[in-house]
Amino acid sequence: MGNPKGFMEVAKKDGGYRPIEERIEDFSEVEQTLNDEDRKLQASRCMDCGVPFCHWACTVASKIPEWQDALYRGNYKEAYEILTESNAFPEFTGRICPALCEKSCVLNIHNESVTIRENECSVAEKAFALGYVVPKPPKVRTGKKVAVIGSGPAGLSAAERLNAWGHSVTVFEKDDAIGGLLRYGIPDFKLSKKVIDRRLEVLVDEGVEFKTNTNVGVDITGEQLLKEYDSVVLAIGAMKPRDLPAEGRDLDGIHYAMDFLKQQNKVNRGQKYEAKERILAENKNVLVIGGGDTGSDCVGTSIRQKAKGVRQIEIMPKPPTKRAFGNPWPYWPNVMKTSSSHEEGCEREWALATKRFIGENGKVKQAEVVTVEWRKNSDGRMEMVEIQGSNKVVDCDLVLLSMGFVHCVHEGLVNELGLELDGRGNIKVNENRQSISNDKVFAAGDAAMGASLVVRAIDDARQMAAKVHQFLNA
Repeated sequence: MGNPKGFMEVAKKDGGYRPIEERIEDFSEVEQTLNDEDRKLQASRCMDCGVPFCHWACTVASKIPEWQDALYRGNYKEAYEILTESNAFPEFTGRICPALCEKSCVLNIHNESVTIRENECSVAEKAFALGYVVPKPPKVRTGKKVAVIGSGPAGLSAAERLNAWGHSVTVFEKDDAIGGLLRYGIPDFKLSKKVIDRRLEVLVDEGVEFKTNTNVGVDITGEQLLKEYDSVVLAIGAMKPRDLPAEGRDLDGIHYAMDFLKQQNKVNRGQKYEAKERILAENKNVLVIGGGDTGSDCVGTSIRQKAKGVRQIEIMPKPPTKRAFGNPWPYWPNVMKTSSSHEEGCEREWALATKRFIGENGKVKQAEVVTVEWRKNSDGRMEMVEIQGSNKVVDCDLVLLSMGFVHCVHEGLVNELGLELDGRGNIKVNENRQSISNDKVFAAGDAAMGASLVVRAIDDARQMAAKVHQFLNA
């Protein structure tokens, strides 16, 4: 703890965002960064608490007080080494993690938490700039081969660990570029793809092999991989979107959020689309159904595509602005969240359910919605009740369904291998992260635990990789 009075002497200072009128004209990252001196001062605010609740809340169990102190002292090499003890990709999480750590920071009792996430990103960027991030290929190879299916955060995390232990790792990706959700699910304005490419160069130099445009279960069978590799890791995510079975669902202009976001990321990458294929918000009234982060990403992307207007609706009640009585610190605060995209111009409404879509010449033009109330039923569970007479019709030329994901895609590899699923449709694994159906098959991240955060996928894959390592050494 470099400055015992730092939290009293230094005010919290965020990097903030680029001006709205500037950032909505491009897809560059919206976050700004503080200079080195300001960043050190922000690190000095860490109190090195006797019980570090930030460490407790962090999914990857980052030793936050330790690397904050190293940052305060200007020792970026030490700070980066501490960071990467539990997370190989702090440049990713430093940009897109919701910062569970900050919500549990002791200073957040009065809403003055340490800027942990921004500090983490700063450490990672300085480490790259100063040449501290160098390839570290294993000195000895074990002779064991592992196939990792999927190159999102879980796949990359598993590949990094297993390769470091000397196994020969091949990552298979069905898309044309590595990164999975990081590449094609998260908008460039939140995560520049140059950040991914920079990390991939390190992984390649460390010996990880990547194969793109290879849909395992279609282009190559799972059985082939089981014969060729000593273990197969499934990190295929939970990419089955939740649908909305409402009247008029088949009208043109209604799309899944991820199809919309992926296409724009591919356009940013240089891919061309025919006009009839392009999902474009330009000069349209956009209706985003779903109030989560993916919905927010749809808002920001629609604004950059020059939508006429953007409305986001959520079926759940409007969250409070402050913690409710039953939601105390240091737990995650279930409060109103306003993203950088919301600040750019969006009408938001809560407690609305979609009844039907209304079209004209086969294209969506309006949606009928109704206000709902959530009440406890006789069993004590919450149930949705429509408010009579509250129906209204809203204009929409483009509807983006952003209601989450139900489970991994079963068609293809999962069905081919006959993998057993749990009650929610995820790949069922035992305590060693092995598939119940085949002990050579392991699963990690969203494929096994359901749709969650990038940081949780990274951590779950690290834990699974340790189990794969034990299996290969048995």
